[in-house]
Amino acid sequence: MASAWRRLGFYVCFLKSKLNGGPDIISRGRRVIPGCARGIYSATGTWTKEYTLQTRKDVENWWHKRIKEETSKISEADKSKPKFYVLSMFPYPSGKLHMGHVRVYTISDTIARFQKMRGMQVINPMGWDAFGLPAENAAIERNLHPESWTQSNIKHMRKQLDQLGLCFSWDREITTCLPDYYKWTQYLFIKLYEAGLAYQKEALVNWDPVDQTVLANEQVDEHGCSWRSGAKVEQKYLRQWFIKTTAYAKAMQDALADLPEWYGIKGMQAHWIGDCVGCHLDFTLKVDGRVTGEKLTAYTATPEAIYGTSHVAISPSHRLLHGHSSLKETFRKALVPGQDCLTPVTAVNMLTQREAPVVILAKADFEGSLDSKIGIPSTSPEDASLAQTLGLPYSEVIETLPDGTERLCCSAEFTGMNRQDAFLALTQKARRKRVGGDVTSDKLKDWLVSRQRYWGTPIPMVHCPACGPVPVPLQDLPVTLPHITAFTGKGGSPLATASDWVNCSCPRCKGAAKRETDTMDTFVDSAWYYFRYTDPQNAHSPFNAALADYWMPVDLYIGGKEHAVMHLFYARFFSHFCHDQNMVKHREPFHKLLAQGLIKGQTFRLLSGQYLQREEVDLTGSVPVHANTKETVEVTWEKMSKSKHNGVDPQEVVGRYGIDTIRLYILFAAPPEKDILWDVKSDALPGVLRWQQRLWALVTRFIEARASGTLPRPQVLSNEERAEGRKLWEHKNSVISEVTAHFTEDFSLNSAISQLMGFSNALLQASQRVVLHSPEFEDAVCALTVMAAPMAPHITSELWAGLQQVPGKLCAHYAWDAGVLLQAWPTVDPQFLQQPDVVEMAVLINNKACGKIPVPQRVSRDQDKVHELVLQSELGVRLLRGRSIKKAFLSPRTALINFLVQD
Repeated sequence: MASAWRRLGFYVCFLKSKLNGGPDIISRGRRVIPGCARGIYSATGTWTKEYTLQTRKDVENWWHKRIKEETSKISEADKSKPKFYVLSMFPYPSGKLHMGHVRVYTISDTIARFQKMRGMQVINPMGWDAFGLPAENAAIERNLHPESWTQSNIKHMRKQLDQLGLCFSWDREITTCLPDYYKWTQYLFIKLYEAGLAYQKEALVNWDPVDQTVLANEQVDEHGCSWRSGAKVEQKYLRQWFIKTTAYAKAMQDALADLPEWYGIKGMQAHWIGDCVGCHLDFTLKVDGRVTGEKLTAYTATPEAIYGTSHVAISPSHRLLHGHSSLKETFRKALVPGQDCLTPVTAVNMLTQREAPVVILAKADFEGSLDSKIGIPSTSPEDASLAQTLGLPYSEVIETLPDGTERLCCSAEFTGMNRQDAFLALTQKARRKRVGGDVTSDKLKDWLVSRQRYWGTPIPMVHCPACGPVPVPLQDLPVTLPHITAFTGKGGSPLATASDWVNCSCPRCKGAAKRETDTMDTFVDSAWYYFRYTDPQNAHSPFNAALADYWMPVDLYIGGKEHAVMHLFYARFFSHFCHDQNMVKHREPFHKLLAQGLIKGQTFRLLSGQYLQREEVDLTGSVPVHANTKETVEVTWEKMSKSKHNGVDPQEVVGRYGIDTIRLYILFAAPPEKDILWDVKSDALPGVLRWQQRLWALVTRFIEARASGTLPRPQVLSNEERAEGRKLWEHKNSVISEVTAHFTEDFSLNSAISQLMGFSNALLQASQRVVLHSPEFEDAVCALTVMAAPMAPHITSELWAGLQQVPGKLCAHYAWDAGVLLQAWPTVDPQFLQQPDVVEMAVLINNKACGKIPVPQRVSRDQDKVHELVLQSELGVRLLRGRSIKKAFLSPRTALINFLVQD
């Protein structure tokens, strides 16, 4: 008896008990002898026929640690395997996960597990976007230090992620607020500065006159008021640091064409960048022949015609009229509101050395984001009209040849060139001399990275009265944040109060100097983190080039749509820059992008805008009303938020339904790029609960059949039973093909689950002798369990443990001494691929399956031809003749056509 227990687990015991007239040990819940072979219900050793909530919890508790230990043994050092880098956008450590986090990490976890099963060398790293204003504000409100607040939040969120059973590469964890990370952010900033791509200039900022501080754009509400003080925000000029992202606009725009489809995100990137048809060129300003020391950068869409400049125009809102410019009063004296004004200031082009007057245009807004542009009458009727009105001289520099082509004249060494060649030659010369010339659009602005706050990466620059701005020597990095204990959120950067830290020696002349007191925008930290993940412990450089070249580009990048423009643009910029610095061989950092939709909760809002909790709303009538005041309540779906009372606590829902159920719900409720309306009463949640129960019942039935003591004998099957097995074999191969495609091509994991649901239903309908003796049935059950494993790792690990105890296994191609997550992903049998070029098309009428007809593969995607073949078939003649067909829907992927008919 003991040997039978060890060999087959409790199933043999159950069957022997029943055959001998013994008690029903299923209903009595008898336990397996401790130490015996595990089978279904390894959590406690008690078998239950129903996959109940308690069963789910016990199974997940049992497998949680074991799965982590099992998968952690997979080495990431085997470079002989093809690599797969799946990356989810790292979170800000707010202290608590929300359902948006759960969705993105469930998707990345599922893809990572799938790729490991395919034999890929996989990394799925996690870290923390840990700097930022929210932590500083929390410190002010709670009388805490931002560092302690941030670290405690990281600790809590890391624990929450672990509780969800996610397979992150935790040995690659990074935290952007630690010196070992931001040292290299500072290093990259200095490299940008040395390349002429980081610079300071005056710029408008949002200024809170009550709190006396600069506000980020997201801290200004829709009424233009500060979110903290409520004061009307003012626009104020401050000297700020910028990164010259416009220098890479054309390269980044062109590179989009070589990337795969990004679900509309490429279009958003292209729109953000704009049409790159011109460039900015630099001018020095003079008054009465005297150089003032001021510089002006202006845009032109036709730089090849620069020798035909008549003027340089600025807007009435330009910094030269409002900032700290030495020419402010000169310009203001010339300004006549509502008129185009010629000023006494001239602009000297730093490339051609030719002068042109500066004009203040009457209109407040220029094209795109411009506030200055070069007037060239030869290429602009508007500029020609202004030059004529103001009496400005200029040269015609474009001549048209008899064949219609245009070439340059009166343009120094560019004379005689056609316009396209002149454009390339002039912009190249300007870039070489560092006086502009980067091809960009009229709408893209350089990236303002200064923040007058404490909790951010210190900008590694020193301001010397004699030398000007000087970068900190690389060997002196990191410039660490001083420890400040008092935060008020008022009066500019808190770093300015740390006098011992601010006052320093100039790295160049050794004289007295001061450190930069602005910190960097947190988008800088997240613009290169994907590189650091490839080599996170490197103390000598941001990353090793060989490791970065092996892992990059990221094969699949997953995150929210809200980051599809700015973050993605900045990350692409840094990658292009690192490529040009010979730090990496790939220009583009991300191959495929999956921007997942939001998880929305139901909101209840009064006409006043006040949000109510669900229990405050009376939903019994025809119109929702406030339970007390009877005011009408608007019911909508919005992004989950505490303030809107529509959030869902992930720990609460996991406790209620189990990890696998929530994973399956998130994956099944909608395609990844679509929003999910969180509603546990929808069909999605009951659907995945029922499917888990069907999987449990299916494997249970198979194990029970084999536990009878009769070994499988395929030779005893009748011809009809063999045909049934053949159909299961075909179905299995079709499902493997479809599910694999969903995992690798369109990431429609909801469709993958649908395929597996249909497959499990087909297996449940198999006859008992096929279950017992058919190798096709056994292989199908194993393949189904393996394919479900990346999405529901706990229940499938339990089911696989049960399958491991089955005697007489016919599937020799599985590693029966290893867990389900260590199995090789099923592949389509070569014999299936060699079948005749025919598809069995399922025919539905009013959503009800009516049979199948053979359709040639070559026309299986043509709805009109499939429609015609169905009508001509015996099935179509019998079921559709004489009926009114309103519409037909063809699904080529699932080989299905559905006719909606009206009798």
